[in-house]
Amino acid sequence: MSHVFPRHTKANLPTAVRGSGVYLYDKDGNSYLDGSGGAAVSCLGHGDPDVIASIKSQLDSLEFAHTGFLTSEPAERLADRLIAHAPAGIDRVYLVSGGSEAVEAALKLARQYFLEIGQPQRTKFIARRQSYHGNTLGALGTGGNMWRREPFDPVMVSASHIAPCYAYRGQQEGESLHDYGQRVANELETELLRLGPDTVIGFLAEPVVGATAGAVPSVEGYLKRIREICDKYGILLILDEVMCGMGRTGKLFACETDGISPDIVTIAKGLGAGYQPIGAMLCTATIYDAIEAGSGFFQHGHTYLGHPVACAAADTVVSKLTEGGLTARAAEMGNYLNDALHNAFGQHPHVGDIRGRGMFRGLEFVADRHSKTPFSPDKQVAKRLKAATFQNGLICYPMSGTIDGQNGDHVLLAPPFISSEAEIDALVSILSTSLEEVLA
Repeated sequence: MSHVFPRHTKANLPTAVRGSGVYLYDKDGNSYLDGSGGAAVSCLGHGDPDVIASIKSQLDSLEFAHTGFLTSEPAERLADRLIAHAPAGIDRVYLVSGGSEAVEAALKLARQYFLEIGQPQRTKFIARRQSYHGNTLGALGTGGNMWRREPFDPVMVSASHIAPCYAYRGQQEGESLHDYGQRVANELETELLRLGPDTVIGFLAEPVVGATAGAVPSVEGYLKRIREICDKYGILLILDEVMCGMGRTGKLFACETDGISPDIVTIAKGLGAGYQPIGAMLCTATIYDAIEAGSGFFQHGHTYLGHPVACAAADTVVSKLTEGGLTARAAEMGNYLNDALHNAFGQHPHVGDIRGRGMFRGLEFVADRHSKTPFSPDKQVAKRLKAATFQNGLICYPMSGTIDGQNGDHVLLAPPFISSEAEIDALVSILSTSLEEVLA
């Protein structure tokens, strides 16, 4: 009998014992093609010798130093490397242990920033429906995924929510993509005016929505308009790149494609590539300087932030993503994956949309392609697809509730950037076979 408290108490999971390249292996000898990188984590695949060597080397010199007393060389190197490649204006890195911690730090820093500059009346956040920003109470409270939020609503400080940028479901007949993007972006201004602009701290969004909607990218011009509105009313733009950042979309930071810079950006998952638990919250010099010139102390912290071994691993990961060319490879192989998905599912009667950027792709499933009618939730398409693909040797990321937290099904694909064409072909083939089994 296991004493581990699992995610699902009735699941009987196989035991992973080894990883190599794009495959994971269990103790019974079964292999699984890691088509989602776990949860868009394993961007370098499994068993990377350079990252493993960095971890071992760091352990030989220093395993831990509490950041209340000391900094460390790996933390300094990692911060320098991230800032060298960060969006314009981003100047400081706050190193934590994961994505939810990074978002929590971002929310608290944003609030403290306005306290430091004498605007304590700013207490509210705005986010989007069908967003997900983490599972701590603060991050969950800003998220717009009703299924995840509902049990904890009574104990959360909640944000208000506007429409997502979700063209497949939201674009009106005769409306151009640009006009659609501007229309839904302008909902931010409407909500600001409803709340009172001087009561709002910031707007939080994923440039490419991950788990809750399945790799939904912002349309061209949307985030530029969002940036304009934030600047007009003096609120902060906080971008959550925990899932879509660190090369996943073919750019190191996903917002590069949109041509904008945030005030705060969060990263994790691909930052450590699964080799160590790590995340980061990055902010502008303007925000940092306000803290430094004011109280001089960010009223936040975790024991393991800036962990030397995690930072050493992440520094090697980011080096490989940048100088090592793996972000460029994600863009290249992402095009191959996109073509393979369109070839296999482009005319499928139950695949309504194929979307995403780079090695971050999603398929949305529908009962009727013409009307975009989703499958009834009681058919449990996503749940059954997850089981079928796993049985057939593929790990992917199906989810239900795509449209509103209740209706709709999609699958998220986020394979390692090192994937070969043959491995992507195998991923698409297993997914196709499994989908036919589920829909039979």
